[in-house]
Amino acid sequence: MTTTMMRLSKPLASSPIYTSAIARIRNKTHHHNHRQLPLTQKLRTSTQNKLQLLLLILLLLCFFFFLIPTVLLPPARTMSSSSSSAAASAPFEKPRAVVKKLLAESQPEGQGATVRRSIGRHELRNLDPFLMLDEFSVSKPAGFPDHPHRGFETVTYMLEGAFTHQDFAGHKGTIRAGDVQWMTAGRGIVHSEMPAGDGVQKGLQLWINLSSKDKMIEPRYQELQSKDISRAEEGGVEARIIAGEAFGVRSPVFTRTPTMYIDFTMRPGSQLHQPIPEGWNAFVYIVGGEGVFGREKAAPVGAHHCIVLGPGDGLSVWNKSGAPLRFALVAGQPLGEPVVQHGPFVMNSRAEIQQAMEDYYYGKNGFERASQWSSSA
Repeated sequence: MTTTMMRLSKPLASSPIYTSAIARIRNKTHHHNHRQLPLTQKLRTSTQNKLQLLLLILLLLCFFFFLIPTVLLPPARTMSSSSSSAAASAPFEKPRAVVKKLLAESQPEGQGATVRRSIGRHELRNLDPFLMLDEFSVSKPAGFPDHPHRGFETVTYMLEGAFTHQDFAGHKGTIRAGDVQWMTAGRGIVHSEMPAGDGVQKGLQLWINLSSKDKMIEPRYQELQSKDISRAEEGGVEARIIAGEAFGVRSPVFTRTPTMYIDFTMRPGSQLHQPIPEGWNAFVYIVGGEGVFGREKAAPVGAHHCIVLGPGDGLSVWNKSGAPLRFALVAGQPLGEPVVQHGPFVMNSRAEIQQAMEDYYYGKNGFERASQWSSSA
């Protein structure tokens, strides 16, 4: 009992109101054949109940404000030196500026196929370690029938439709929209790439150079279906991570020449700040829509443009339009080696190119099966 309760109980006990109330309570108790508590005890009990209720409320408030955030909410995500998640949402001190911009115009290629070539044309012969980038558009019966490769890798990323690949080593498969084939030609391969369905088949094909020590390795493939490609989304930006890392998510693809290859889709009003490793060469190819690249006050750039980025911490992009923006960001560690190219052969010297042509013609040093094989296409 508190001191306040003791002071209140004495005047109430001598009050006529208190006496008559007790009489009424006793009569009612007799009528119901059970005993009621005295009023002083009732007051004591009532006050104690109120205090207990107040204490319970205070405990609940403490639990809500101090315990729930610790127990139920996830811990704050920290950024390590290998994580790009935090940096991807913050502007850079040294953003990469646009140092070159060119529109990839349509040209014929293969047998009846059409490509928009950006890297690999006279305005941009190569961007170490990248040798070529084509946005292809093919309908039957056009395509890319039997042809050789040596000394580099091809990365085919389907945007629409499907393409069937087969080679002289017995490999055959079809990649569809969203799928990727990462082929290391190495010492030599002969293959065909042909449309697998009706209508227009669209995609991107990137050529990545191999270092001199890797140019004569055995051919190999990495093929990923769309469902197996790593994905991440943050702030209205969706990333399909073909190689490298974005928003803290990494691709399982092994890149013999260290490479980043990410397909970004940005909703209207969104912005992106994607880190790029220091010293890597980087470019952007816009698949659809338009965006502001490098500096927020720069002029927007539209579809089918290739943008070469200068040095800096990373790429900043703003979608200020009313439609989605889709583009591929590609970056790679330069090899710093001589590049000598003759059609589908890429080596380090003229002598090596001559040797590659002889090997293909005479069917040796990796091309043993070339003369006895032809694709079903």
